Amino acid sequence: MNAAQNDLPRIGVMMYTVLDLARRDLEGTLARIAELGFLGVETYGLLEHFTPARLRRAIDAAGLELTSAHAPFPSGSDATRILDENAELGATTLVWSLEREEFESPEAITAGLVRVNDGAENAAGYGMRIAYHNHFAEFSQVFDGRQAYDLLLEQLDPRVVIELDMYWTRMGGADPAAVVAALGDRVEYVHIKDGPAISYEHDVMVPIGEGSIDWDAALAANPGLDWHLLELERLSVPTFEAVEQSYDYLVGRGLSRGSR
Repeated sequence: MNAAQNDLPRIGVMMYTVLDLARRDLEGTLARIAELGFLGVETYGLLEHFTPARLRRAIDAAGLELTSAHAPFPSGSDATRILDENAELGATTLVWSLEREEFESPEAITAGLVRVNDGAENAAGYGMRIAYHNHFAEFSQVFDGRQAYDLLLEQLDPRVVIELDMYWTRMGGADPAAVVAALGDRVEYVHIKDGPAISYEHDVMVPIGEGSIDWDAALAANPGLDWHLLELERLSVPTFEAVEQSYDYLVGRGLSRGSR
């Protein structure tokens, strides 16, 4: 690997992509992810089936890095449980989203952000961070000429980092390249998925490079990212076939860095 390749963001898998497979064979699924060349994973939906200790052992045994954990904002009555569970897992960044209805008005955004910012304060007490992950309503909803996402960013606790889902950004009517560039060093992770970008509920995803996103532009717009996290869902081809094709596309084009 030359110096330029070593500077590229690392490539990982968001475990929702392989959730059913991992629930049936955790160790084998993680080993396959590593064999394909991925360097890390963001967990999702596995602590309902495995203890934090077993999940962490499996990640470590595969030689993968735990990039982050998709877990609800640690606010309210469940905060201590969420934080204790993920502390045992060894997660340092917890990622979650507001609900679609929380972007129906500026007042709803402000109310929802109480939960996010409270979560950031609680997480800080554990030496953890919160990351905010978007869907499409953050960009499709506009108030007095301003996108809901801009209102959200203004009110987010500055300790909250950004995980930008580029596909849902596009579906919301925004340009992923422009958004990720404007976020600067506040964005550390991006979710990478591809497809027609027409329907949130019904889109069928395709291997990266076969859908509607211009990945050369989107991923070149902010080269300072830490992780490119692959997330594919509702696939019409076998999961690992799409995962491998996506890896080959992203690493082969010099957009992401993996181990092969």
